[in-house]
Amino acid sequence: MVHRAAVAEVLLTGWERRAEARFAVTAQWPRGHSFFTPVGGTHYDPLMVAETIRQVGSLLAHAEFDVPVGHQFLMHDLEIAVQPGQLVVEAVPASLDIEVTYPQVKQRRLQHAGARYEAVVRREGRVVARGSASYTCVSSQVYQRVRAGRLSLGRPAIRLTAPLSPQSVGRMSPTDVVLSPLGEADGWQLRVDTRHPILFDHPVDHIPGMMLLEAARQAATAVLNRSSLTRSSFLPTSLVSRFRRYAELDSPCTVQAHRLPADPGEHRVLVSGHQDGEPLFDVTVSACDLRG
Repeated sequence: MVHRAAVAEVLLTGWERRAEARFAVTAQWPRGHSFFTPVGGTHYDPLMVAETIRQVGSLLAHAEFDVPVGHQFLMHDLEIAVQPGQLVVEAVPASLDIEVTYPQVKQRRLQHAGARYEAVVRREGRVVARGSASYTCVSSQVYQRVRAGRLSLGRPAIRLTAPLSPQSVGRMSPTDVVLSPLGEADGWQLRVDTRHPILFDHPVDHIPGMMLLEAARQAATAVLNRSSLTRSSFLPTSLVSRFRRYAELDSPCTVQAHRLPADPGEHRVLVSGHQDGEPLFDVTVSACDLRG
């Protein structure tokens, strides 16, 4: 119900309805993860916060709003803001309580058609993060019509391109790098490896939104590392993302990034993606340097 094939990738552990549009969800973050590795070796990856928020929407859509399994979801936007001090990895996995509210629920022909939801994530009573997202969902039949002519499942993806240096984008393994050089200082090609066990947990006909968020994080890290005298550990403190359309597997996607004005001690980078000459996504990444 959270659109993950591997049980190990399910972060949610339970839920209950508290009111008509309010729910309590529980989750657990592992101390170590093969992809959402601790930032600087000390802090939970904020992208795991984003994945938790995404899973919340899928779970409640199926379990509480009666969306049939097999319906397709289109995420329009996803935002998170974290408290870095509450993300410290401790001696046991982090147990989380998530308060979820739905300021907007859409229906079509008496069926759930989408929603906007907001979440407050707490760890031992203290706020770890806040987030929100909106989505629409459609039946598989409608999805086939909407995606007619662009369904990529079974069609060859573009050739896998060479990765950037893992250290330049805050990664340890080249298999986790989702950007390839284009010969531009602040521009890259999205590196789409459909064999990746986390980003492509199961077969899909488009590039998952979580991969686009990871591309934004890596692009922001590359820009910030270039202007830093030493290699730093940049922890995203907020992500504000908008997804314009489906990201196709069989067409190159370019990613650009540039710095924005920011308060002292903070860094802000706007990352945008384009495909076939059309806007694909944009993410404003705010970050702090864990090394001061």
